Amino acid sequence: MAARPGRFEDDFVEAHEINVTPFIDVMLVLLIIFMIAAPLATVDLAVNLPASTAEPPPRPDKPIFLTVKPDLSLALGEAPIARGALATALDAASGGNKQETVFLRADRSVGYGDVMEVMNALRSAGYLKVALVGLESRDGK
Repeated sequence: MAARPGRFEDDFVEAHEINVTPFIDVMLVLLIIFMIAAPLATVDLAVNLPASTAEPPPRPDKPIFLTVKPDLSLALGEAPIARGALATALDAASGGNKQETVFLRADRSVGYGDVMEVMNALRSAGYLKVALVGLESRDGK
């Protein structure tokens, strides 16, 4: 066996690549841990929340009530109004104060989309403070 002087240096070439196998192994273990732990983190408990005993805010001296009737007609206070005349009727009722709260009442049979149309009409008229009115129930139903 004869040794070659020039070949000895080429046998120990350094590899300049990163070994990603341990990194992939760690990432797969973490993925499995999170896949198992994620469903356990959600809570599906039925909870009966207690009713609030907070005092309702004071009622304004002259509130503006806008009512959506079962036939989808509008009434401002007790006077019926047309949808096209909503902005001018609100300006007359509020004295031009667009910061005043409009109390919106709707019949139970009125659909959600119809109530949203009225709320969009209020927003386009410049009245952004809208309070939805409902019946107070002491028994939580």
